[in-house]
Amino acid sequence: MATDLHRQVTRPKDRKAEHPEDRRTERPATAVRVEGLTRAFDGRAVIDRLDLDIRPGEFTALLGRSGCGKSTLLRVLAGLDREVEGSVLVPRRRAVAFQSPRLMPWKRVWRNVLLGLPGHPDRAVAEQALEEVGLGHRSGAWPKTLSGGEAQRASLARALVREPDLLLLDEPFGALDALTRITAQRLVGELWQRRGCAVLLVTHDVDEALLLADRALVMENGVIAHDNPVALPRPRDPGDPRFAELRSRLLDQLGVENHPSAQAA
Repeated sequence: MATDLHRQVTRPKDRKAEHPEDRRTERPATAVRVEGLTRAFDGRAVIDRLDLDIRPGEFTALLGRSGCGKSTLLRVLAGLDREVEGSVLVPRRRAVAFQSPRLMPWKRVWRNVLLGLPGHPDRAVAEQALEEVGLGHRSGAWPKTLSGGEAQRASLARALVREPDLLLLDEPFGALDALTRITAQRLVGELWQRRGCAVLLVTHDVDEALLLADRALVMENGVIAHDNPVALPRPRDPGDPRFAELRSRLLDQLGVENHPSAQAA
């Protein structure tokens, strides 16, 4: 029988932080701890005894070929897939944004942001989150009137309003045009630095991973096959030789022939 061990990572209670910069010392050693995770479909293990730790406040990117189990892992961490074996420890407060914004067309934008929240939060709560993503002026709009970038920002606001300790992003920029994608990437980077939550970003874009993440993981054969620290100063410069070196390494790990056309893809 599959074990279901989703629960909150315990927080220490023996001291209080004196200053905002000390808050990290109050946090648990890991925001996410996965041990021996297995998820099978029709007898085939898509995730096969996978181990993973993510530290509080850490931005982690997860890369891999299509079908390697990236999105399955994210769904398990989100609590959307519980037919698993192994141990999965995650914060109680977590939120997900998908490639599709998944807005309810019959609800105005601000009501979409509050969708699923417990209690009866008022509109001001939604508008504060929408202002944070630069969409405050569209709070009363209908979803069908939003551009692709605006809809994705509304989806991010819906995630942020939950004050997550873990933000899960499943290729949230995949359907955006190139210019909108750049803007959305910068927005997510700024929100992460302001909020300080742990982030797991599933992506196929090597440059995106290197621009945003502290670590770039490569998933293969149902496990984390490669774990690459991205120790580059922010903001990241794709023209930095160290950036190019990391890009080349990731492309090799992904099995992509390392030539100029592959790097530009």
